[in-house]
Amino acid sequence: MSVPEWFNSERENLTWETFGEASRALSQQVIDSGWFPDLIVGVARGGLIPAGAIGYAIGVKEMGAINVEFYTDIGATLPEPVLLNPQLDIESLQGKKVLVVDDVADSGKTLDLVVNLLAETAAEVKSAVIYTKPTTIFEPDFSWKKTDAWINFAWSVLPVITVDGSFREGA
Repeated sequence: MSVPEWFNSERENLTWETFGEASRALSQQVIDSGWFPDLIVGVARGGLIPAGAIGYAIGVKEMGAINVEFYTDIGATLPEPVLLNPQLDIESLQGKKVLVVDDVADSGKTLDLVVNLLAETAAEVKSAVIYTKPTTIFEPDFSWKKTDAWINFAWSVLPVITVDGSFREGA
């Protein structure tokens, strides 16, 4: 198997194969904890793929998404995370145990916003991420790996495909 073009030995590289291993291991952590969610909420966009994988792995079919913008480019963020439309129907979480899933707890600001927002309505909220960085202000309940390196995620490392067939760097 050849090395992907985007692979960089100075970065944390999550290939599709490694993602499969990571999502299964993260799912096992949730099960081993003895806590089981009624539903899973993925933080869009980076948390949607891990949320779906965990949902399949542990047999949870009730899924939702919450749209948050924080990163605007590589290493560039807004001052604070911002909720985007469409909004999650937070009232539907009443009395439920919710697992919030994202790709990484970097600064932790996104997870902090989402978990605290959902905790206002849900019976209980826990969080899971593939990666946790030492800079995070929010420690997730479940995490596959700690790293201080920039992460190349298999689903977001390639350029965006545009309508005219050209490519542009994505965010």
